[in-house]
Amino acid sequence: MIMTRGHKIFNLFNIILLGILGLSMVLPLIHIIAQSLSNNAAINAGKVSLWPVGFTLGSYKLILQDPTIWLGFRNSVIITVFGTLINLFMTTTLAYPLSRPEYLFRKSILVMVLFTLIFSAPLIPNYLLVKQLGLLNTLWALMLPMAISAFNLFVMRSFFLNLPTELLDSARIDGCGEFRILWNIVLPLSKPAMATMGIMYAVGHWNRYAEAVFYIDHRNWIPLQVRLREIVFTDQMGQSDVSSELMLLLSPEGIKMAVIVVATIPILCVYPFLQKHFIQGMMVGSVKS
Repeated sequence: MIMTRGHKIFNLFNIILLGILGLSMVLPLIHIIAQSLSNNAAINAGKVSLWPVGFTLGSYKLILQDPTIWLGFRNSVIITVFGTLINLFMTTTLAYPLSRPEYLFRKSILVMVLFTLIFSAPLIPNYLLVKQLGLLNTLWALMLPMAISAFNLFVMRSFFLNLPTELLDSARIDGCGEFRILWNIVLPLSKPAMATMGIMYAVGHWNRYAEAVFYIDHRNWIPLQVRLREIVFTDQMGQSDVSSELMLLLSPEGIKMAVIVVATIPILCVYPFLQKHFIQGMMVGSVKS
């Protein structure tokens, strides 16, 4: 295909626009990392931009020796892993029958799900429900009430609708039950959709904050984001073995930036493992008729 001048200008405009958008997302993170690795004098003097000045790992040493950081990190990992598994199981097991026209009451259930997407319950009824279920001050309060996202359910259902009906009918003729069809045929074909839903659910669980403030009072069960908020807004740090000489070299802003980095990097590391499934999803969509 011969590239015309219009195509070249359009591609150049896209490259510049996407480059600006990418820099607007990456540069703030680089600035945060630079501040977390800089000493007190450089941060107070405003010398830190995109490169550390007065390099020091003291901020990371301080927060990593704080037991409450590790406690919040443990809780966030549990919420993210088990919450995402619950989300994927509940979403797929409801989206699959809603995508099959032979199942009864499919339209009625879709209407009810759509209603929850438009009208959400207020805080007080949600709190009373969690309390009556005995989930207060447990990690289940941050996983079970959010077991299914109505938006993600409709996305998953739309993906299941594109699966060939002939393949499912042939499996039924061979004697497969619905659960076996879902597990052995539908889910292996749905890896791109599962990866997309998984990363969306995982990011939501990792950033879970408001529900933790409402439902959890016990310090042993607060997630990392609640601990991060305490440090960033109230400068509350736990006990540490860091020497007083090192504390003089550290800036409160540098400590806050280090906590933000520690809370952000783990969820960023999840994407490379799911990237191939996103690419496969784009390739599949490009050859569909």
